[in-house]
Amino acid sequence: MTVDRIALPSPHPPHERRNDNLRVRRGQAPLHILLCAPRGFCAGVVRAIDVVERALAIHGPPVYVRHEIVHNKYVVESLKRKGAVFVRELDEVPDGNAPVIFSAHGVAKTVPANADSRGLTTIDATCPLVTKVHREAEIHHKRGRHVLLVGHSGHPEVVGTMGQLPKGSITLVEDVDQIEALTPADPNNLAWVTQTTLSVDDTRHVVEALKRKFPNITGPHKDDICYATTNRQEAVKHVAPLVDALIVVGSSNSSNSQRLREVAERVGCPITRLLNRAEEIDWPAFEGITRLGLTAGASAPEVLVEEIIEAFAARYEVTVDTVSTVVEDMVFPLPRELRSEAAE
Repeated sequence: MTVDRIALPSPHPPHERRNDNLRVRRGQAPLHILLCAPRGFCAGVVRAIDVVERALAIHGPPVYVRHEIVHNKYVVESLKRKGAVFVRELDEVPDGNAPVIFSAHGVAKTVPANADSRGLTTIDATCPLVTKVHREAEIHHKRGRHVLLVGHSGHPEVVGTMGQLPKGSITLVEDVDQIEALTPADPNNLAWVTQTTLSVDDTRHVVEALKRKFPNITGPHKDDICYATTNRQEAVKHVAPLVDALIVVGSSNSSNSQRLREVAERVGCPITRLLNRAEEIDWPAFEGITRLGLTAGASAPEVLVEEIIEAFAARYEVTVDTVSTVVEDMVFPLPRELRSEAAE
């Protein structure tokens, strides 16, 4: 873990950040902000946003996107302004040549099949780490194993993963309490996979319980919880015990953002909040704090982190240190059809 003092940022969009120091009003109460690193965009989110922007550049607007490309209102609204049209289901997409993009969370097999039956042009922005889970589930099914999916009911990623297999071939497990009631036809021929954005600690307890009840259960060769989820939770675990309050920048429907807030709460941080924007700050809740932790979910852009810092700097004399637990260098390539189109 490393700690670095940084100049306070200004609220400019990502890739346009300036190096000028933020002016603070002298005489205000001091506030030390510990900024978690890694935080914010992961490689899968960067790829998904790039897919939409590249498709717009190649095909021109409109480009249709089934569901939110990532779970962040700021990102979605930004892409809408550029010509992306977000729909809930394919029947909202008119016939024509405008491409339809599937979100980073992945989709059930019936979705691209329905698109093909209508002759729609589709682009799959599913995160490669989610695709990995899909492939694992398919392999287990082909080998005759019933699949247990550890995840949260109704989350788009869970819906997409369950939709990779025939009905009845995969069972959702949300918590340890459900395991006792599981009565599979063949308890010696099971496999488990997980949603990629879960709490590392909670998932470990569920998996341990599965292994106790079903000693012969087969797991993935490599952990399904994605590197970005793990890294952001580890950074929070380091920072949360050191601060009076911790803010997670992210949307309420973002699983990985919700898990970050829960991790901070679990390690004893007295005040934890999940916020979309600075305008949501409940200022009375932060009265008297001297140290604030700040992080962002994997779908939250850095500009929103900077906005939160600016808001506190208007009320406190702020210093910022970055607490870095690991350096991320993961990059995912664009889908082949966008790479080839761009080359031409």
